[in-house]
Amino acid sequence: MRKLSVIFFAFILIPLASVAQQALSGNTDIISPEIKDDNTVIFRFLAPNATEVKISGDWMPVQAWTHTSEVMKKGEKGLWTYTTGKLPSELYGYYFLADELRCSDPNNVYQIRDVATVTNVFIISNGKAGLYNVNDVPHGTVARRWYQSPGNELVRRMTIYTPPGYETGNTKYPVLYLLHGMGGDEEAWMALGRASQILDNLIAQGIALPMIVVMPNGNVSQEAAPGESVTGFIKPIMQLPNTMDGKMEETFIDIVRFIDSNYRTRDNKAGRAIAGLSMGGFHALHISRYYPNTFDYIGLFSAAISPDAKVHSKIYSDIDATLAKQKSNGYKLYWIGIGKSDFLYKQVQEYKLKMDSLKMLYEYRESEGGHTWVNWRMYLSEFVPELFR
Repeated sequence: MRKLSVIFFAFILIPLASVAQQALSGNTDIISPEIKDDNTVIFRFLAPNATEVKISGDWMPVQAWTHTSEVMKKGEKGLWTYTTGKLPSELYGYYFLADELRCSDPNNVYQIRDVATVTNVFIISNGKAGLYNVNDVPHGTVARRWYQSPGNELVRRMTIYTPPGYETGNTKYPVLYLLHGMGGDEEAWMALGRASQILDNLIAQGIALPMIVVMPNGNVSQEAAPGESVTGFIKPIMQLPNTMDGKMEETFIDIVRFIDSNYRTRDNKAGRAIAGLSMGGFHALHISRYYPNTFDYIGLFSAAISPDAKVHSKIYSDIDATLAKQKSNGYKLYWIGIGKSDFLYKQVQEYKLKMDSLKMLYEYRESEGGHTWVNWRMYLSEFVPELFR
């Protein structure tokens, strides 16, 4: 019997060894990207048969929503290289174009999906992007939770961050509901937004108070992020059914009830904040006024403002009256951030005039750039320290 066990174990090891050898054989001595002490970055790409290789990255100018590209230099044995100038502290994405065919960097395993596009990433950390690193500080816990949403007649998935020490204590914590933009899902703020790293670091520095952060899926027709539900490995798309038609706002209370029932929360207005980017900012605006006595802190990051005229929903009726009700109930912070070149800039300026006419107080942050995660990570880093004071 023992001999058979040894033989069986050997058969198991053979395919495992083959997989290991397969992984090892793909390794090279090429380092890419190589981040230098002066914040320049060297990229390397082995393509001996290519006639031209270009690189496109977030640090390059934007034309028609797309970053431009630059030609790399071909060297010995077909190794193409490119060196940037000094880059500001930030998280950057990039990709290669080998004879116009888009390629990822085979020497960089770190990639992030944004809707249906995957890019390699790296961090220049000696500056504001130090908040985006996993640093030597106490860490919170990130969980993916399934919950029943009666309003959508679905079991759905959300991402929840609990602060360091949550599991071993009995403290009740305030809650930030953090919403993604169109095409995103419950993974977006974790992957692209570096939300858990930002929270860990700000809490460790004493800049932010410990809090629970709830990152739901704002696509109410969707159980969960692509690849995480019964629909399988479907291709992600930008706009799903029931997008910005009132259904998310109407059923959002299902999420609040689940969190208050399953976590130690400060379950009152003073213990709740809601914020979001783009479509998520639209949702934060309309959820907070539709439930006008639920949130003391509201954050609009590059927010869409006005509902589509073709959408008919009770959620978007009497907007001025519900904003006035929100004002009369009182709130502690209404925070608005927008980039100067954002395509939603005009909408945000018009919304500010509306708030001025209603004598609603707000804090306004205008930054460089447009509709980008560079701004949204920065806005989160600035918004969170002002919460629950």
